[in-house]
Amino acid sequence: MVNLKAAPFHLSRADRRWVTDTIAAMSPEEKAGQLFFAISASFEEGYLTGLVQTYHLGGCRYNTAPGLAVRRHNEILQQSSKIPLFIAANTEAGGDACSDGTYLGNGVKIGATGKISHAYALGKLANEEAAAIGCNMAFAPVCDIPANWQNTEVISRSFGRDPKQVADMSTAYLRGAHTLPGFACAAKHFPGNGRDFRDAHLANNLNDCSVKEWNESYGKVYKALIKEGLDAVMAGHIMLPSYSKTLNKNLSDEEAMLPATLSRELITGLLREKLGFNGLVLTDATHMVGMTCRMKRSEMLVKSINAGCDMLLFFNDPDEDFATVLNAYHSGAIPEERMQDALTRILGLKAHMGLHKANTLVPCAEETEKVLRDTSRRETAQKISEDAITLVKYKDAGVLPISPKRYKRIMLVHVKGAENSVTVLQKALGIKGGSPVEHLRQQLEERGFEVFVYRNPLDVMLEQAKAGQKPDVNEFLVGKSAVSDFTAQMDLVITVCDVASGRPSFGLSKGGGEIPWYVFEVPVIVLGLETPTMLADIPQARTYINLYDARDDTLDVLVDKLMVGPEAFRGKDPIDSFCGLPDTRF
Repeated sequence: MVNLKAAPFHLSRADRRWVTDTIAAMSPEEKAGQLFFAISASFEEGYLTGLVQTYHLGGCRYNTAPGLAVRRHNEILQQSSKIPLFIAANTEAGGDACSDGTYLGNGVKIGATGKISHAYALGKLANEEAAAIGCNMAFAPVCDIPANWQNTEVISRSFGRDPKQVADMSTAYLRGAHTLPGFACAAKHFPGNGRDFRDAHLANNLNDCSVKEWNESYGKVYKALIKEGLDAVMAGHIMLPSYSKTLNKNLSDEEAMLPATLSRELITGLLREKLGFNGLVLTDATHMVGMTCRMKRSEMLVKSINAGCDMLLFFNDPDEDFATVLNAYHSGAIPEERMQDALTRILGLKAHMGLHKANTLVPCAEETEKVLRDTSRRETAQKISEDAITLVKYKDAGVLPISPKRYKRIMLVHVKGAENSVTVLQKALGIKGGSPVEHLRQQLEERGFEVFVYRNPLDVMLEQAKAGQKPDVNEFLVGKSAVSDFTAQMDLVITVCDVASGRPSFGLSKGGGEIPWYVFEVPVIVLGLETPTMLADIPQARTYINLYDARDDTLDVLVDKLMVGPEAFRGKDPIDSFCGLPDTRF
């Protein structure tokens, strides 16, 4: 039986009665529906009303949109629902609740500041915006530990590699969010991402910690969060075979390789019984390959609930998934006791948040506009940038500070990452922001520098081909100019690694300007914008700086620091940006 008097619920007798009476009055369809946390595909009122009333949802998330549109979306959902809904936002970095929200800083940027106060501010300010548009739950904090530099899933989203810092900043985020009445957090991704280089969206993901290693790292983080009153845990599609086999010695090696979302040993055994977590457990998205590749979907959904997960994140096909869970309940494949346990935690958390007796679940439009117009969050964002930007490597002492007198002519080199489905879609929809290189050029020119942007020969040849000309490939591959001719054009090079995730994608490798082979010929400053692991691919960089994002205001802070000198950089590397490679430090 779930103890609703204990943390994180702390329910009064009247609130506990509401939970039990509500469950007792529910139909089988309503019970099955509460186990689903859907994502809406439209903001149209008829669609939203039908989604809630057909599937009796327990919670909902949405794709980003302007704040007033999200507010109305959430209002329709709550007005259509018999039982108040969880409505969640991915407020990992601020600005995520709506497209006109205030970006504050991703986890690694907050970690680079070393300031717990910034993690607290992130939890408070990001979720003030979320609450203002009618959300009541954060899918945050990200409390993973990126031990593997090749992990693209959480390397920029976690607070760093130090378990104590991750614990301190995760709990600070939680405290900040809990300043908001009726607001809950779902920490992610249990039992801990960051050990595997693979992405659970696309493949399996393994946490290879021994039991001792896990207890001293991820375990400490979750213990701290649970002690702080954590409301919910998002289980990841992450295997932890060492603990699975320790808790159930009868498991075969293959059986121990189930991800947490399908593992009774990890959810019920480790999280519930060993760590003592009494709150809500929901899965990460159920269409991620790290979960869907393990068995038939009809088996997977039922096994996840029976493993101890209370809610399933996102439908694949709503009719099919809903029928799967409802039929499993009718047949006893999901036992009555397990259904009661899950519903008690779902409704217990809603009662703890006060959703069942709130006068209004969604603020009025005027309140939404007031919060979103508040510019004080931008001041916090600037302070975070000032404290975060990190001079990781500085082998050529004396390169900084820069000034027009020292380096009149600057060449900017724009290094991009390989395009993926997200970047292609952003480009197609016209929602990708402006070029950080163009903004950086503008800022430098305003300060008196002469700046030009290097042109990749491959882009030149592509333009020639589009114009009906035949590019002379040999001219680029063989016809090299003298190094002195190349360096005579510039006094300083700034290589801008504009890589959102993964590795940089270079053009020509044989003597072109995109790869800074010339670090001993001319001063070079390499910038890592979003992904902080660029030294793995540009180990020869002698001055390397991590910004942690590609925003205009962050670039503005950077230029100020470059003109002051190395003493202006306050950030401390939170992840080992040298990537554990012996050559990157030299």
